[in-house]
Amino acid sequence: MATEIKTWEIIDGKLNSIDTTLAENNRKETEHLENWIKTKPEILGTDILIIGEQVYTKSGPLDFLAVDNNGNIVIVELKRDKLARVVLAQAIDYASDLSTWDIDKLSEICMSYTGNSLEDHISANFEDIQIDDLTINQTQRLLLVGFSIEEPLNRMIEWLSSNFDMSINAIVLNYVKTSSGTELLSRTVTIPEEVAKEKTSKKKFKIEMSDEPGNYETEKLYELLKGYFIRANYSSNRMKNVLLPALLTKKQITRDQLKKEFVKTGEAPDESQAGYFIALISNQLGQAKKDYLRQIIFYEYPDNHWTKDNFKIREGYTELVEKLIKELNASA
Repeated sequence: MATEIKTWEIIDGKLNSIDTTLAENNRKETEHLENWIKTKPEILGTDILIIGEQVYTKSGPLDFLAVDNNGNIVIVELKRDKLARVVLAQAIDYASDLSTWDIDKLSEICMSYTGNSLEDHISANFEDIQIDDLTINQTQRLLLVGFSIEEPLNRMIEWLSSNFDMSINAIVLNYVKTSSGTELLSRTVTIPEEVAKEKTSKKKFKIEMSDEPGNYETEKLYELLKGYFIRANYSSNRMKNVLLPALLTKKQITRDQLKKEFVKTGEAPDESQAGYFIALISNQLGQAKKDYLRQIIFYEYPDNHWTKDNFKIREGYTELVEKLIKELNASA
C-alpha cells in the first residue's frame, strides 16, 4: 500500500485536519524545497552528503548528487507533488550513466558545488571515516523524494529491493502550514534505511594511496603542481599558505611545529583544529595519483606507519617551489 501521511492540529481540544500543499502556499520545488534540503540534508538520511546540484548527465540534470559514508553515489530525484512510476525509470537512467564516473569527475563536481575536493569533503563531514579505506562509487543508490507515492511505484521499489538487492528508496514528505502560519516538514520512508544500506556491497573505485614520489621532468612537474594549487580547495590552500612557506624557511618541520604555524598564521583557531587540517593535507600527500606533490615534499613515519611527520622540501626543488608560490600569489 502506498504511503500516506496525515496531520491534525489540536485547537481547543479538538483535532482539525491540516491538508495543505506546497503549491497552495506558493512554495516551489527549485526555490523552496531544494533550499530546505540544502540547509538540512539529514532529511535525506544521516549518512548522506550532498556533493552536487543540478548535475548534468547524458539524460539531463539530476536534482542532487550525493555520497554516503560507504562511498556509494546517491542519486536524489525530487518531485514537488506525487512520485509517479516514471520517476523510477528516470533515476535508473541517471544511474546507468553515473556508474561509469570515476573519482576525478566526481571530485570535479564536488569542487564546483562545495569548493572542496571529494576526499576533503568526505573527511570533513564524516567522522571516523578512513578515507584511504573507502571505496568510491562502489554502487549507486536511488533516492526518490516527493509528497506522496503512487501504489505501482511503491510496489516496484519493494520488489526491486527484496528480489534484486537494489539500493532504492522513496522518501515521502508531508508539508504542513498550521493556522498560526508555522510551516512543518515531516518524512517517512518506503524501505527502512538500514535495509536500503545493506544493498551496497560491491567494489569499484578505490582511492589508492602511496608514498612513492613522482618522477616528472621539471616543466611537467610545474604544470601539475600549478594545476593542483590553482583549483584552490581547502587543503591545497593550506599547503600553499602554511606548509610550503614554512618549509622554505626551515630545513625540516615537525607535525607539532606545523600546528603552531597554522595558529600563528591565523589559518587555524587552535592546535587541535590545526591537527585536523594537517590530517587532511597528509591524505592529499598520500594519494597515489598526486605523486607530483611527493616529488617536492618529503615526509617520514617516525612513530608509526599512519602519521606523516618531519616534512621538508626535497633537495633540488626549493627554487621551483619559490617560483610556484610567487606566481600563485601574484595571480590570486
